[in-house]
Amino acid sequence: MKVVNLKQAILQAWKERWSDYQWAINMKKFFPKGATWDILNLAEALLEQAMIGPSPNPLILSYLKYAISSQMVSYSTVLTAISKFDDFSRDLCVQSLLEIMDMFCDRLSCHGKAEECIGLCRALMSALNWLLRCAAFYTEKFKEMLDQVAAENQLKMCLERLEKILDSMKNRALIHIAKLEETSSWSTVEQSLVKLGENLNNLSSPQLRSQADECISLIKSIPTMLSAHSDQLNKTGFPTIHAVVLLEGTMNLTGETQPLVEQLMMVKRMQRIPSPLFVLEIWKACFVGLIESPEGTEELKWTAFTFLKIPQVLVKLKKYPQGEKDFTEDVNCAFEFLLKLTPLLDKADQRCNCDCTSLLLQECSKQGLLSETNMTNLTAKRTADREHAPRLKSAENANIQPNPGLILRAEPTVTNILKTMDADHSKSPEGLLGVLGHMLSGKSLDLLLAAAAATGKLKSFARKFIKLNEFTKHISGEGSKAASVRALLFDISFLMLCHVAQTYGSEVILSESSPTGEVPFFETWMQTCMPEEGKILNPDHPCFRPDSTKVESLVALLNNSSEMKLVQMKWHEACLSISAAILEILNAWENGVLTFESIQKITDNIKGKVCSMAVCAVAWLVAHVRMLGLDEREKSLQMIRQLATPLYSENTLQFYNERSSLSLPCSVVIMSSILEHMCADVLQQTATQIKFPSTGMDTIPYWNLLPPKKPIKEVLTGVFTKVLEKGWVDSRSIHIFDTLLHMGGVYWFCNNLVKELLKETRKEHTLRAVELLYSVFCLDMQQLTLTLLGHILPNLLTDSSKWHMLMDPPGKALAKLSVWCALSSYSSHNRGQASARQKKRHREDIEDYISLFPLDDTQPSKLMRLLSSNEEDANILSSPTDRSMSSSLSASQLHTVSMRDPLNRVLANLFLLISSILGAKTAGTHTQFVQWFMEECVDCLEQGSRGSILQFMPFTMVSELVKVSTMSSPKIVLAITDLSLPLGRRVAAKAIAAL
Repeated sequence: MKVVNLKQAILQAWKERWSDYQWAINMKKFFPKGATWDILNLAEALLEQAMIGPSPNPLILSYLKYAISSQMVSYSTVLTAISKFDDFSRDLCVQSLLEIMDMFCDRLSCHGKAEECIGLCRALMSALNWLLRCAAFYTEKFKEMLDQVAAENQLKMCLERLEKILDSMKNRALIHIAKLEETSSWSTVEQSLVKLGENLNNLSSPQLRSQADECISLIKSIPTMLSAHSDQLNKTGFPTIHAVVLLEGTMNLTGETQPLVEQLMMVKRMQRIPSPLFVLEIWKACFVGLIESPEGTEELKWTAFTFLKIPQVLVKLKKYPQGEKDFTEDVNCAFEFLLKLTPLLDKADQRCNCDCTSLLLQECSKQGLLSETNMTNLTAKRTADREHAPRLKSAENANIQPNPGLILRAEPTVTNILKTMDADHSKSPEGLLGVLGHMLSGKSLDLLLAAAAATGKLKSFARKFIKLNEFTKHISGEGSKAASVRALLFDISFLMLCHVAQTYGSEVILSESSPTGEVPFFETWMQTCMPEEGKILNPDHPCFRPDSTKVESLVALLNNSSEMKLVQMKWHEACLSISAAILEILNAWENGVLTFESIQKITDNIKGKVCSMAVCAVAWLVAHVRMLGLDEREKSLQMIRQLATPLYSENTLQFYNERSSLSLPCSVVIMSSILEHMCADVLQQTATQIKFPSTGMDTIPYWNLLPPKKPIKEVLTGVFTKVLEKGWVDSRSIHIFDTLLHMGGVYWFCNNLVKELLKETRKEHTLRAVELLYSVFCLDMQQLTLTLLGHILPNLLTDSSKWHMLMDPPGKALAKLSVWCALSSYSSHNRGQASARQKKRHREDIEDYISLFPLDDTQPSKLMRLLSSNEEDANILSSPTDRSMSSSLSASQLHTVSMRDPLNRVLANLFLLISSILGAKTAGTHTQFVQWFMEECVDCLEQGSRGSILQFMPFTMVSELVKVSTMSSPKIVLAITDLSLPLGRRVAAKAIAAL
């Protein structure tokens, strides 16, 4: 094939003065089909010839303009060619180049392959840099004071073109992609920006200076163009924050602060809550929790949560970027708002019998959350306000010690006790007994436990008591005095551990497996023998069947009222043998060998030895009763009643006498409380009443909340309706929801609440319902999200008879809820932050997600088979190389995200379903739902969100989405594609360039 030299062809055209269209015809004759004009670099060759002299060659420029208009050359090659010209002193040449830019810069597009679109991004960034250098050149000329009018005109033309390019969001998006594609070229742009900025002082015209400033700020905004989100300014109450804080304070005091901080920040971002109102909502929830908490342990827990844990949470929140203002200013502003809520503060002060706000202000000041000046100012305002507050009568006042003060003092005591417990127990067991005695007096134990729980020290507290309990196993040549001290140490540590497990959950007690592999006695007993809510115990477990000789000697001992031999007594063995001993005694009673009087004597003997033996006996009886028929339970229940009734004789517990005046009554109080908790479920199931002694400790809070003989679905809808009317969730409702979730299972719970949401028809009600439902789902966000995204949404989206339920406003609200749950679950899941409360929930009602979405990627899942009808629509990317891309290829696969994980699998399949709906030939409310879902994803996105849920979206979906009018914005394309991947950048460039 004869190839004519391009330069010769251009010169011949100029010599013979061809018209532009004549030139185009002849060029096509000279250059046969095959090579494109861009490959031959036609634009660059034309510009080179046109710009030889001091002024441009108009005829050759007309050829270039014709080539641009007739699309012989692409915009990217023209921009690249322009950016190579660098003799800015030739004003007329620069002017003509700027005029060429005018032809297309505000309507750049490319409908070619993805690689060509990336080429356009690069060329546009080169052109931007060229314009900046050009502007910097002319601002420099102002210094020389020569021909300022000409320089001003040139600069004006230059800035106008810059503005024209930068005013287009599409152009800025393309430059954003180019910046990520070629970081070195972007640093050149930044250098040119600096140079232009330095020269701006030379300008005398304020108009030109403001024009240049505007261009500079637009260019600087390009790297962060995805992070601009405005806060909600039309709301003052945020029920989700309120409920998350209430749920944490009521049910998860022992939880680490970081997951709570992450969750609160996630809600703040998703709902775009201004920082001061965000902090205010946290404080409001704390005060409401303080006011409505049941008396006793729950009240102490709330006090510790408010005064010890929340300041720590705020300290961590301070480290997150919060916007323009300093976080301490936001905290100050939040307190200013809080002081206006006088009735709330007065009620809290009345409940706690102290100035709660001032104590809180001092605590925040200590943690560096408030300046000294602001603290003093706020305290003065609250003190003045309190002058008019209703007061308790002075007599009542005098008897109530304020819990906040006690909790704040208990916190350093916890640290001291931990140090004391670290000492060698064998050196001073009596001294240790004294410490334990003081801990047991009054409400000291609960105060210390609440303070330890709120400051993350409860686990190490429990470990110390397990260590102490283990220490009592070791016996070596002890006298009777040492033996009675050892018995007491065993008993008290056992009771304390039971109390901790019942108050804060057994997971606080459990340790990581020890290197020796030996599990401490208490842990073994707690896991196999201790009754807990929702735990099924096996009374025939080998743990309850110890060595028969030990059982026989224990039965003989209990049948005889003589005092126990203390020396060499192995208490842990006695506690494990008591269950088998009780079984023997029960059988003897059932068969008439023993009379009721004998049983009374035996139970008195059990109670008269150590409290822990009575606790172990009742624990086994509770497990045993559950296995018996209705007519077989009477004697076992009578035995429980006998053991639960305290001894009233003067000569009570054998070695508490003369040993510690403090320990005995307190131990009996704790034992009664432990027994009441243990028996609660079985007594309810067997409709038995046992009057436990009034211990001074609170009865079981938040227990037995469900009304009898009412279907649980009615209870669920009733409590949800009530919460929706109020607009916020209270502690009692949280506990009812939690009970119903346990009882009905995750699918039942989620499905029924979604049905309630879809019934709502008023827009403001649906939004409030979403905020409240999200907070209720925090009870077990992971499992409820799997159910919502893996079962409920696919059912609604694939069943045409249900599409009518997805209309606006309920459908839009469900899309919002789904995105919020997906983002929260994915975010916390990636950091492995399931709370202990969620870890221990039973999973039997969750379908196996691996079978729903099989692991073997070659085997089609249920959803993939469902989608196969739309496979022919998958060739969305136009070029043959693009088309070979699998219709399901997503960023998550390129990041090698594990699909063995149920949540990842569910998200990947949900996005496949969404992709299929967008590509389908029929549209309906389900298509609209998908659009709302994607819009919400974009709204909730944060800058640089590689690893967000959108990484599961197939790349082929992007070009489908931009066909939807509300999604066809360059910013949205940038937001939904993973720009950290070269393929992601190509997909985004292709979609944006075609807009």
